[in-house]
Amino acid sequence: AILSWADQNRVEWHYIAPGKPMQNGFIESFNGRLRDELLNETLFTSLAQARVAIALWHADYNTARPHSQIAWQTPAKFASTFNPRRSLALRYAKGSAPAPVASPAQQGTTHAGNELKTAGATSVP
Repeated sequence: AILSWADQNRVEWHYIAPGKPMQNGFIESFNGRLRDELLNETLFTSLAQARVAIALWHADYNTARPHSQIAWQTPAKFASTFNPRRSLALRYAKGSAPAPVASPAQQGTTHAGNELKTAGATSVP
């Protein structure tokens, strides 16, 4: 279902190579923390219970817990120092942005000369 949605919405889908979590290190770290601190310790009996527990964990993670990588500030405090929230309503109430301006051909263009090559990597034409 997700691959069909991605195709219909012209979203490129990329898998992380097996054994290469640093290809997406930020989310791998976040997922591990969420799993260790909440998911592995909680037996959810309903979707509603899971949603409430995850929302509480999310609030704690972003507003109550200081993080060493951002000078021991909470993420909410850190974000407020450089990106104040706007009071504007969302333009797209259904949560979807309009189609991109660039055509699919332009979106798929790569500049092979500017790509970083690594040992054992192959280029896809």
